Amino acid sequence: MLKNVSRFTTGALVAVTVLSGALLFSNNVSAEKVLRFSHTDNPGGSRQAAAEVFAKKVEEYTEGRYKIRIYPAGQLANDPKAIEQLQLGGVDFTVSATGSYATHLPSLNLTAMPFLVDTYEQGWEFYDNSEWLKNEFSKLPSKGFRVLSTWEAGFRSFTTRMELKSPADAKGRKMRVYPNDMIRWTMEAIGFQTVVMPITDVYLSIQQGVVDGQENPVDTIKSLRFYEVAPYITLTRHVYSPLPLTVSENTWQSFSDPDKAAVKKAADEAATFSRNLVRDSVNSQLDEMKAAGAKISTPEIGPFRDAVASVYEKAKGIYGEDVAKVLADAADIRKRLPAK
Repeated sequence: MLKNVSRFTTGALVAVTVLSGALLFSNNVSAEKVLRFSHTDNPGGSRQAAAEVFAKKVEEYTEGRYKIRIYPAGQLANDPKAIEQLQLGGVDFTVSATGSYATHLPSLNLTAMPFLVDTYEQGWEFYDNSEWLKNEFSKLPSKGFRVLSTWEAGFRSFTTRMELKSPADAKGRKMRVYPNDMIRWTMEAIGFQTVVMPITDVYLSIQQGVVDGQENPVDTIKSLRFYEVAPYITLTRHVYSPLPLTVSENTWQSFSDPDKAAVKKAADEAATFSRNLVRDSVNSQLDEMKAAGAKISTPEIGPFRDAVASVYEKAKGIYGEDVAKVLADAADIRKRLPAK
């Protein structure tokens, strides 16, 4: 009888040990959560590189509690749809031009007013320390997402199928724009007819002659190879166009306070990486595109500045006092951090 009891006890201990191990394994699996990061840059682009830095640091700083799976090249959604998916819970993170978020907070259109800043350093100061912009960003959690940090894309310039020496060359030409009033007004003030379409459709649309060109930062022009179908790259640098990294508000609120701090730290470090990478890569990217057949020019900017003067007045008619606040912040920054 004692032998049977001993045998039963031994068996029970083994069963408990196996069950405990299974429960521990189960807890470890459930503790690791995979988050989805959607963006429209190609795998070789700077957004993908910064996203990989961000993902690595999130995993490190949360001690493996969270991992990020990155979906580049619009695999999950184009830019507007990715932002909608933040609200609906389909994705956890995205990174897109500030103007893309203006559908949900129209005042953000004002960040795309032409010729606000002249250098990367001025742009960083505006996005990090403008009181107006910080106040606008603080409104986004009520829309379903929040800004974690601002990554870099650079200054927008043109790629066209024809030479673009002055606004006169834009007359009667079709320019692709994304859904942003300020960009559209700027293009129309220069003389273009505008066609709204997602960035994932642009290459083929230029190739087929649906539009004559598009405008984006150099980094995006190279990453998405727009110079192959629109070989005239005209460096107007008409809009500073960085990329706020955003997180779904539902996802954010699901984090513990330590994990919120960890994700924010990762976002800030990825932003520093992104800013330095893009700023320091522009010249080499232009050289590579030129070697591949692109025709690169820097036009006289005065006529372009003159052409878009009406945009500020048009903006005042819709956005009122906010326009003066943005222009004042930008003017102060240009004065404190003059271009060298």
